[in-house]
Amino acid sequence: MMYITRRERFNAAHKLYREEWTLEQNEAVFGKCSNPNWHGHNYELFVTVKGSVDPQTGFIIDLKELKSIIMTHVINKLDHRNVNLDVDFMRGKMASTEVLAMEIFNQLRPHIEAHQVILHSVRLVETENNSVEYFGE
Repeated sequence: MMYITRRERFNAAHKLYREEWTLEQNEAVFGKCSNPNWHGHNYELFVTVKGSVDPQTGFIIDLKELKSIIMTHVINKLDHRNVNLDVDFMRGKMASTEVLAMEIFNQLRPHIEAHQVILHSVRLVETENNSVEYFGE
């Protein structure tokens, strides 16, 4: 089994809040991340796939195709957008990095696995100190 990882980047705004909570409750739980005027990050996304090396090409997957899948189904929907308001696959969901990583995984999985490889993980870096990794479990 071989693994290969593709990195992409995007910039997006979001806020962490619950509509049913007061401003004070949101601030107590989410701190600055509940700012009513939003805040943004320069995200890094690492998509790792696994599979067998094709003896004809030497590839697990053509990286141009993997890039196209990531761009079409994730980056073009997120880059320079408001995660809470503009991103179809995040509507009605908490815009935390954890939930965003899970939903990115869900967006990518069927398109990647149509190429006879397995989506192993999605790692989403929010800041130089904070990242999450999701394995579809």
